[in-house]
Amino acid sequence: MRRVLAFLLLTIAAAAQELPHDDAVRIAEFYRLAPQIEDQIWPGWSKVPPPLLLVTDKAEFLTHDPTPPKDFTKIADGFYARPRVFGTSLMATLPAFGPPATMVVGQAQNTEYKTSTPWLMAVMHEHFHQLQWAQPGYGDDVNRLDLSGGDTTGMWMLNYPFPYDRADVVQSFSRLRDLLLYALAENDSKKFKKLAAEYVAERKKVFAQLSANDHKYFSFQLWQEGIARYTQLKAAEAAAGYRPTTDYAALADYESFAAYGQRARTETLTELRTADIGKMKRVFVYSFGGAEGLLLDRWNPGWKNEYFKRPLSTDALFEAKEK
Repeated sequence: MRRVLAFLLLTIAAAAQELPHDDAVRIAEFYRLAPQIEDQIWPGWSKVPPPLLLVTDKAEFLTHDPTPPKDFTKIADGFYARPRVFGTSLMATLPAFGPPATMVVGQAQNTEYKTSTPWLMAVMHEHFHQLQWAQPGYGDDVNRLDLSGGDTTGMWMLNYPFPYDRADVVQSFSRLRDLLLYALAENDSKKFKKLAAEYVAERKKVFAQLSANDHKYFSFQLWQEGIARYTQLKAAEAAAGYRPTTDYAALADYESFAAYGQRARTETLTELRTADIGKMKRVFVYSFGGAEGLLLDRWNPGWKNEYFKRPLSTDALFEAKEK
Protein backbone atom coordinates (compact mmCIF):
# COMPACT_ATOMS: atom_id res chain seq x y z
CA MET A 1 0.00 0.00 0.00
CA ARG A 2 2.82 2.35 0.91
CA ARG A 3 4.55 1.64 -2.42
CA VAL A 4 1.33 2.29 -4.32
CA LEU A 5 0.87 5.61 -2.52
CA ALA A 6 4.45 6.63 -3.27
CA PHE A 7 3.95 5.78 -6.96
CA LEU A 8 0.76 7.83 -7.10
CA LEU A 9 2.48 10.82 -5.53
CA LEU A 10 5.30 10.63 -8.05
CA THR A 11 2.80 10.41 -10.90
CA ILE A 12 0.91 13.45 -9.63
CA ALA A 13 4.16 15.40 -9.25
CA ALA A 14 5.22 14.51 -12.79
CA ALA A 15 1.86 15.52 -14.22
CA ALA A 16 2.02 18.84 -12.40
CA GLN A 17 5.35 19.54 -14.10
CA GLU A 18 4.19 18.87 -17.65
CA LEU A 19 4.03 22.02 -19.74
CA PRO A 20 0.59 22.16 -21.41
CA HIS A 21 0.72 21.84 -25.19
CA ASP A 22 -1.00 25.13 -26.02
CA ASP A 23 1.27 27.05 -23.67
CA ALA A 24 4.34 25.42 -25.16
CA VAL A 25 3.19 26.48 -28.63
CA ARG A 26 2.53 30.07 -27.51
CA ILE A 27 5.88 30.38 -25.80
CA ALA A 28 7.72 28.97 -28.80
CA GLU A 29 5.87 31.42 -31.05
CA PHE A 30 6.93 34.34 -28.88
CA TYR A 31 10.59 33.38 -29.14
CA ARG A 32 10.20 32.96 -32.90
CA LEU A 33 8.30 36.23 -33.43
CA ALA A 34 10.22 38.61 -31.16
CA PRO A 35 13.56 38.52 -33.04
CA GLN A 36 11.74 39.32 -36.28
CA ILE A 37 10.10 42.55 -35.08
CA GLU A 38 11.69 43.90 -31.89
CA ASP A 39 14.61 45.82 -33.42
CA GLN A 40 12.25 47.46 -35.89
CA ILE A 41 10.50 49.06 -32.94
CA TRP A 42 13.42 49.71 -30.55
CA PRO A 43 16.96 49.34 -31.95
CA GLY A 44 19.00 46.94 -29.85
CA TRP A 45 15.99 45.37 -28.14
CA SER A 46 17.04 41.91 -29.29
CA LYS A 47 20.20 42.13 -27.15
CA VAL A 48 18.15 42.00 -23.93
CA PRO A 49 17.90 38.59 -22.18
CA PRO A 50 14.27 37.32 -22.35
CA PRO A 51 13.70 34.86 -19.45
CA LEU A 52 10.04 33.93 -19.03
CA LEU A 53 8.17 32.24 -16.19
CA LEU A 54 4.79 30.74 -17.11
CA VAL A 55 2.41 30.34 -14.16
CA THR A 56 -0.19 27.56 -14.38
CA ASP A 57 -2.66 26.39 -11.74
CA LYS A 58 -0.21 23.98 -10.11
CA ALA A 59 3.25 24.70 -11.47
CA GLU A 60 5.57 27.34 -12.88
CA PHE A 61 7.77 26.84 -15.94
CA LEU A 62 10.96 28.83 -16.46
CA THR A 63 12.75 29.20 -19.79
CA HIS A 64 15.61 31.21 -21.29
CA ASP A 65 17.18 31.66 -17.88
CA PRO A 66 20.88 30.71 -17.95
CA THR A 67 21.06 30.10 -14.18
CA PRO A 68 17.73 28.67 -12.92
CA PRO A 69 17.25 28.81 -9.13
CA LYS A 70 17.85 25.61 -7.19
CA ASP A 71 14.14 25.04 -6.49
CA PHE A 72 13.52 24.44 -10.21
CA THR A 73 13.84 20.99 -11.77
CA LYS A 74 14.82 20.48 -15.40
CA ILE A 75 11.95 18.89 -17.33
CA ALA A 76 13.13 19.41 -20.92
CA ASP A 77 15.83 21.21 -22.87
CA GLY A 78 15.62 24.84 -21.80
CA PHE A 79 12.66 24.33 -19.43
CA TYR A 80 12.58 24.10 -15.65
CA ALA A 81 9.62 23.67 -13.31
CA ARG A 82 8.63 24.12 -9.68
CA PRO A 83 5.35 24.20 -7.72
CA ARG A 84 3.34 27.37 -8.24
CA VAL A 85 4.28 30.50 -6.24
CA PHE A 86 2.90 33.44 -8.24
CA GLY A 87 -0.70 34.32 -9.08
CA THR A 88 -2.19 32.65 -12.16
CA SER A 89 -3.48 35.87 -13.78
CA LEU A 90 -0.23 37.81 -13.46
CA MET A 91 1.35 39.71 -16.34
CA ALA A 92 4.41 41.41 -14.90
CA THR A 93 8.15 41.86 -15.23
CA LEU A 94 10.41 41.85 -12.20
CA PRO A 95 13.80 40.61 -11.00
CA ALA A 96 12.13 37.53 -9.53
CA PHE A 97 15.43 35.66 -9.35
CA GLY A 98 17.76 38.63 -9.52
CA PRO A 99 18.91 40.22 -12.77
CA PRO A 100 18.00 39.93 -15.55
CA ALA A 101 14.33 40.79 -15.05
CA THR A 102 11.93 37.92 -15.75
CA MET A 103 8.56 38.06 -17.48
CA VAL A 104 6.07 36.39 -15.10
CA VAL A 105 2.95 35.55 -17.08
CA GLY A 106 -0.19 33.52 -16.57
CA GLN A 107 -1.75 31.23 -19.16
CA ALA A 108 -3.67 33.18 -21.79
CA GLN A 109 -7.08 31.99 -20.58
CA ASN A 110 -6.30 33.06 -17.01
CA THR A 111 -5.33 36.63 -17.93
CA GLU A 112 -7.36 39.59 -19.16
CA TYR A 113 -6.24 38.82 -22.72
CA LYS A 114 -7.97 35.39 -22.85
CA THR A 115 -6.74 34.25 -26.27
CA SER A 116 -3.39 33.54 -27.88
CA THR A 117 -2.60 36.50 -30.15
CA PRO A 118 -3.60 39.31 -27.75
CA TRP A 119 -1.70 37.43 -25.03
CA LEU A 120 1.37 37.17 -27.23
CA MET A 121 1.37 40.94 -27.80
CA ALA A 122 1.00 41.45 -24.05
CA VAL A 123 4.12 39.33 -23.60
CA MET A 124 5.85 41.75 -26.00
CA HIS A 125 4.74 44.50 -23.58
CA GLU A 126 6.43 42.64 -20.73
CA HIS A 127 9.50 42.03 -22.88
CA PHE A 128 9.78 45.80 -23.37
CA HIS A 129 9.89 46.15 -19.59
CA GLN A 130 12.96 43.91 -19.73
CA LEU A 131 14.55 46.49 -22.03
CA GLN A 132 13.72 49.22 -19.51
CA TRP A 133 15.08 47.22 -16.59
CA ALA A 134 18.27 46.48 -18.55
CA GLN A 135 19.21 50.15 -18.93
CA PRO A 136 22.37 51.13 -17.02
CA GLY A 137 21.42 52.81 -13.76
CA TYR A 138 17.71 52.00 -14.01
CA GLY A 139 17.43 50.88 -10.38
CA ASP A 140 19.36 53.88 -9.10
CA ASP A 141 17.20 56.23 -11.15
CA VAL A 142 14.04 54.69 -9.67
CA ASN A 143 15.44 55.02 -6.15
CA ARG A 144 16.29 58.67 -6.78
CA LEU A 145 12.62 59.38 -7.37
CA ASP A 146 12.32 58.94 -3.58
CA LEU A 147 8.68 57.92 -3.79
CA SER A 148 8.72 54.57 -2.00
CA GLY A 149 7.81 55.90 1.44
CA GLY A 150 10.01 53.24 2.96
CA ASP A 151 8.48 50.36 1.00
CA THR A 152 11.21 47.95 -0.06
CA THR A 153 8.96 45.50 -1.92
CA GLY A 154 8.39 47.69 -4.98
CA MET A 155 4.62 47.73 -4.38
CA TRP A 156 4.74 51.52 -4.07
CA MET A 157 4.84 51.58 -7.87
CA LEU A 158 1.26 50.28 -7.80
CA ASN A 159 0.04 51.81 -4.55
CA TYR A 160 1.49 55.32 -4.51
CA PRO A 161 -1.27 57.67 -3.21
CA PHE A 162 -1.72 59.73 -6.37
CA PRO A 163 -4.88 61.92 -6.11
CA TYR A 164 -6.68 60.16 -8.97
CA ASP A 165 -10.19 60.98 -7.79
CA ARG A 166 -9.63 64.59 -6.77
CA ALA A 167 -12.10 66.74 -8.71
CA ASP A 168 -9.54 69.05 -10.33
CA VAL A 169 -7.38 66.07 -11.38
CA VAL A 170 -10.35 64.27 -12.95
CA GLN A 171 -11.41 67.41 -14.81
CA SER A 172 -7.89 68.24 -16.02
CA PHE A 173 -7.11 64.76 -17.29
CA SER A 174 -10.51 64.42 -18.94
CA ARG A 175 -9.71 67.55 -20.95
CA LEU A 176 -6.22 66.27 -21.76
CA ARG A 177 -7.70 62.95 -22.87
CA ASP A 178 -10.06 64.72 -25.28
CA LEU A 179 -7.35 67.02 -26.68
CA LEU A 180 -5.09 64.02 -27.23
CA LEU A 181 -7.79 62.12 -29.10
CA TYR A 182 -8.68 65.16 -31.22
CA ALA A 183 -5.06 65.57 -32.27
CA LEU A 184 -4.59 61.88 -33.10
CA ALA A 185 -7.76 61.83 -35.20
CA GLU A 186 -6.55 64.69 -37.41
CA ASN A 187 -4.92 63.58 -40.67
CA ASP A 188 -4.17 67.02 -42.12
CA SER A 189 -0.58 67.85 -41.10
CA LYS A 190 -1.16 71.57 -40.50
CA LYS A 191 -4.28 70.99 -38.45
CA PHE A 192 -2.54 68.22 -36.54
CA LYS A 193 0.37 70.54 -35.70
CA LYS A 194 -2.05 73.10 -34.25
CA LEU A 195 -4.02 70.55 -32.22
CA ALA A 196 -0.87 68.83 -30.98
CA ALA A 197 0.58 72.19 -29.89
CA GLU A 198 -2.61 72.89 -27.95
CA TYR A 199 -2.33 69.51 -26.29
CA VAL A 200 1.32 70.00 -25.34
CA ALA A 201 0.61 73.45 -23.88
CA GLU A 202 -2.31 72.14 -21.83
CA ARG A 203 -0.27 69.14 -20.71
CA LYS A 204 2.40 71.42 -19.27
CA LYS A 205 -0.23 73.39 -17.35
CA VAL A 206 -1.88 70.29 -15.90
CA PHE A 207 1.37 68.67 -14.84
CA ALA A 208 2.61 71.93 -13.31
CA GLN A 209 -0.43 71.94 -11.01
CA LEU A 210 0.54 68.58 -9.49
CA SER A 211 2.73 68.39 -6.41
CA ALA A 212 6.39 67.63 -7.11
CA ASN A 213 6.07 64.00 -5.98
CA ASP A 214 2.75 63.44 -7.77
CA HIS A 215 4.28 64.85 -10.95
CA LYS A 216 7.32 62.55 -10.66
CA TYR A 217 5.13 59.52 -10.04
CA PHE A 218 2.71 60.12 -12.90
CA SER A 219 5.52 60.93 -15.32
CA PHE A 220 7.30 57.74 -14.28
CA GLN A 221 4.16 55.69 -14.90
CA LEU A 222 3.73 57.21 -18.35
CA TRP A 223 7.38 56.53 -19.17
CA GLN A 224 7.23 52.95 -17.95
CA GLU A 225 3.71 51.63 -18.51
CA GLY A 226 2.35 54.07 -21.07
CA ILE A 227 5.21 53.55 -23.47
CA ALA A 228 5.06 49.80 -22.84
CA ARG A 229 1.43 49.90 -24.07
CA TYR A 230 2.57 51.95 -27.08
CA THR A 231 5.20 49.29 -27.76
CA GLN A 232 2.56 46.58 -27.48
CA LEU A 233 0.53 48.35 -30.19
CA LYS A 234 3.55 48.82 -32.43
CA ALA A 235 4.45 45.14 -31.98
CA ALA A 236 0.95 44.13 -33.06
CA GLU A 237 1.24 46.30 -36.15
CA ALA A 238 4.78 45.13 -36.94
CA ALA A 239 3.62 41.51 -36.68
CA ALA A 240 0.80 42.00 -39.17
CA GLY A 241 2.86 40.42 -41.95
CA TYR A 242 4.32 37.66 -39.77
CA ARG A 243 3.62 34.08 -40.84
CA PRO A 244 3.00 31.88 -37.81
CA THR A 245 4.01 28.27 -37.43
CA THR A 246 1.56 25.52 -38.32
CA ASP A 247 1.24 24.60 -34.63
CA TYR A 248 0.32 28.15 -33.65
CA ALA A 249 -2.22 28.52 -36.46
CA ALA A 250 -3.80 25.24 -35.32
CA LEU A 251 -4.62 26.55 -31.83
CA ALA A 252 -8.36 26.60 -31.13
CA ASP A 253 -8.30 30.31 -30.25
CA TYR A 254 -6.05 31.33 -33.16
CA GLU A 255 -6.43 34.85 -34.55
CA SER A 256 -4.22 36.01 -37.41
CA PHE A 257 -1.59 38.61 -36.61
CA ALA A 258 -2.87 40.68 -39.53
CA ALA A 259 -6.37 40.84 -38.04
CA TYR A 260 -5.16 41.71 -34.58
CA GLY A 261 -2.67 44.25 -35.92
CA GLN A 262 -5.51 46.11 -37.61
CA ARG A 263 -7.58 46.44 -34.45
CA ALA A 264 -5.01 46.82 -31.67
CA ARG A 265 -4.62 50.60 -32.03
CA THR A 266 -8.38 51.09 -32.31
CA GLU A 267 -8.97 49.13 -29.12
CA THR A 268 -6.60 51.34 -27.11
CA LEU A 269 -8.06 54.56 -28.50
CA THR A 270 -11.58 53.29 -27.84
CA GLU A 271 -10.55 52.49 -24.27
CA LEU A 272 -9.15 56.01 -23.89
CA ARG A 273 -12.33 57.71 -25.14
CA THR A 274 -14.23 56.65 -22.04
CA ALA A 275 -11.25 56.54 -19.67
CA ASP A 276 -11.93 58.19 -16.31
CA ILE A 277 -8.83 58.65 -14.18
CA GLY A 278 -10.96 58.89 -11.05
CA LYS A 279 -12.43 55.44 -11.64
CA MET A 280 -9.53 53.69 -13.36
CA LYS A 281 -6.81 55.01 -11.04
CA ARG A 282 -3.35 53.90 -12.18
CA VAL A 283 -4.75 51.83 -15.08
CA PHE A 284 -5.52 55.15 -16.81
CA VAL A 285 -1.83 55.54 -17.71
CA TYR A 286 -1.89 52.56 -20.09
CA SER A 287 -4.22 53.86 -22.79
CA PHE A 288 -3.30 57.50 -22.09
CA GLY A 289 0.44 56.87 -22.26
CA GLY A 290 0.07 54.55 -25.23
CA ALA A 291 -1.78 57.29 -27.12
CA GLU A 292 0.91 59.80 -26.14
CA GLY A 293 3.48 57.52 -27.77
CA LEU A 294 1.43 57.59 -30.98
CA LEU A 295 1.30 61.39 -30.77
CA LEU A 296 5.08 61.58 -30.29
CA ASP A 297 5.58 59.57 -33.48
CA ARG A 298 4.11 62.53 -35.37
CA TRP A 299 5.01 65.46 -33.09
CA ASN A 300 8.65 64.52 -32.41
CA PRO A 301 9.63 61.69 -34.81
CA GLY A 302 13.08 61.30 -33.24
CA TRP A 303 11.76 60.85 -29.71
CA LYS A 304 12.97 57.27 -29.35
CA ASN A 305 16.56 58.47 -29.61
CA GLU A 306 16.00 60.45 -26.41
CA TYR A 307 13.69 58.09 -24.51
CA PHE A 308 16.39 56.15 -22.65
CA LYS A 309 18.64 59.20 -22.33
CA ARG A 310 15.91 60.94 -20.31
CA PRO A 311 14.77 58.13 -18.01
CA LEU A 312 11.57 57.91 -15.97
CA SER A 313 9.74 60.85 -17.54
CA THR A 314 8.41 61.62 -21.01
CA ASP A 315 7.99 65.34 -20.31
CA ALA A 316 11.11 66.45 -22.20
CA LEU A 317 10.06 64.46 -25.27
CA PHE A 318 7.21 66.91 -25.84
CA GLU A 319 9.53 69.91 -25.92
CA ALA A 320 10.75 69.19 -29.46
CA LYS A 321 8.20 70.38 -31.98
CA GLU A 322 7.04 68.42 -34.97
CA LYS A 323 9.19 69.15 -38.02
